[in-house]
Amino acid sequence: MSEILSLKITLNRTNPPIWRRVLVPASITFFDLHHILQISMGWKNSHLFEFLVGDYRIGYANPLEAFEDMADAKEVLLDLLLLKEGFVFTYTYDFGDGWEHKVEVEKLMEIEVGKVYPVCVEGQLGCPPEDSGGVDGFYYQLSILKDKKHPEYGFIKSWVGRGYDPEKFEIGKVNKELPKFKSYMKRWK
Repeated sequence: MSEILSLKITLNRTNPPIWRRVLVPASITFFDLHHILQISMGWKNSHLFEFLVGDYRIGYANPLEAFEDMADAKEVLLDLLLLKEGFVFTYTYDFGDGWEHKVEVEKLMEIEVGKVYPVCVEGQLGCPPEDSGGVDGFYYQLSILKDKKHPEYGFIKSWVGRGYDPEKFEIGKVNKELPKFKSYMKRWK
């Protein structure tokens, strides 16, 4: 049985596409996958999330709220639903901004001895900053950053942070952060 999933994650409605390719054990939870995707994309896990896998909604299950049709991401394992090459599902992060991602199972692979998982093996472009208003807001901010005479230039420049480069994807930074994901590491040391 294959134990590693090669997943390609593409942020919908971006052109050129903003994407990442990660290798993850098939036996992790969707909650673990959420954190892996957060690190891989460069976000800070500040908002709610949801996976749509076929007819299943999987996400954060707050016991104080009744989401009867939402499975708890901490309890559903990837290998229960995703062991098929070419399978596609959706990951949505931050319901206000609506960062919707296409996630494709590209390959099923065997674990390589000595290799550390999860690992990001490829990607393209920097991720939009948190709370930038979704894809449309992000592209609007990029247009402002191209025009130093725009009245909002100084504000947007300071808001995105010094050194932010939408053209740059720092795979080394991602792979340095992935092993720090504590709940994952407890299971896979």
